[in-house]
Amino acid sequence: MSRWAGKYIIGLTGNIGAGKSVVRRMLEHMGAYGIDADALGHRAIAKGAPGYQPVLNTFGSYVLAPSGEIDRTRLSQIVFNDLEALKLLEQIVHPLVEQAIDLIIRRAIQPVIVIEAIKLLESNIAQECSSVWVAAAPPQVQLVRLMQNRHMSDAEARLRINSQGPQSQKTDAAQVVIKNHGTYEETWRQVVEAWKKMVPVAEAAAPPDQASLVTKPLGDLLVIRARPRHSLEIVEVINRIRHPNPPLRKEDVMAAFGEKAFLLLQTGQKNIGVIGWQVENLVARTTDMVIDPAMSLDRAIPALVTEMERASRDLQCEASLIFAPPELARQEAIWRSLGYERRAEQALNILAWQEAAKESSQPGAVMFFKQLRADRILRPI
Repeated sequence: MSRWAGKYIIGLTGNIGAGKSVVRRMLEHMGAYGIDADALGHRAIAKGAPGYQPVLNTFGSYVLAPSGEIDRTRLSQIVFNDLEALKLLEQIVHPLVEQAIDLIIRRAIQPVIVIEAIKLLESNIAQECSSVWVAAAPPQVQLVRLMQNRHMSDAEARLRINSQGPQSQKTDAAQVVIKNHGTYEETWRQVVEAWKKMVPVAEAAAPPDQASLVTKPLGDLLVIRARPRHSLEIVEVINRIRHPNPPLRKEDVMAAFGEKAFLLLQTGQKNIGVIGWQVENLVARTTDMVIDPAMSLDRAIPALVTEMERASRDLQCEASLIFAPPELARQEAIWRSLGYERRAEQALNILAWQEAAKESSQPGAVMFFKQLRADRILRPI
């Protein structure tokens, strides 16, 4: 019997470059709470975390960056060329990650949890999963993704792929296999079908389409949690207001749903704004924010930001980073009223927040920061 009574636990795995994270985010769109075990592993060896000193004791000061943090690139070069070194690292990190997963699941309000972990089947977590899902892709697709998305060299990408066991070892152990090498729509259809078939509490887990009706003092504004079927509406708003060159296409937004969630702002039957944001490693990052210039910003910005924060708090977020375009960043009084302040990446005092800022920064955008909760979920992990 699982230690997480009342929760349906999806264990999601797959070899590197197979698109596990895209499948996890799709499940999050369906209403699951997503946990990225790799991100938790990074937090477990951050300076001040319990895995930091054991890693230094095992691998030496060579793995230190000038900042005093562990340089994960150097560490990877060691462990992916030496299976014994990899085992030593896993002995340090895996127990801490399992501790963090347990804590997060116990605090989650969602009935369905998806745990993304490349080493899921080798861990103690696998035995407590309600079902095991595997994202699968041909080796050539894995290679292209690692080179394009993670900027690895051909040799480095092949080394990472070859350091893992055959893909068949994972697919043979799975109750659900998602073939993730076609279009976003094809992968989405597989996820939706498997969700409806496998998850007994699927209906209860699904979030409503209308996230909230914003009442006074914001008037008749309606904020709707967008789904892939709203892609054309998102395209229309962004193309009408921003005039990107080339114009945004439906396919672009569909692909973006593999990375983030969207909120649409409406008045009457007209879409007047949209934001796109993602929650990773307990940090909310808002990277798209478009509002009709004819709209009163002191109404529109709070409407979208308040709903984004509500959804992010439901996901136990510790902090919110908003990358605002210049025309919205100038509204200092609005941002202050919402509890945000301008911050530079280096001024964030938590490594996970700094990394989130670095990963999500947008050219020309101004970053605003707000801490969403005083009690950090994974202190000190």
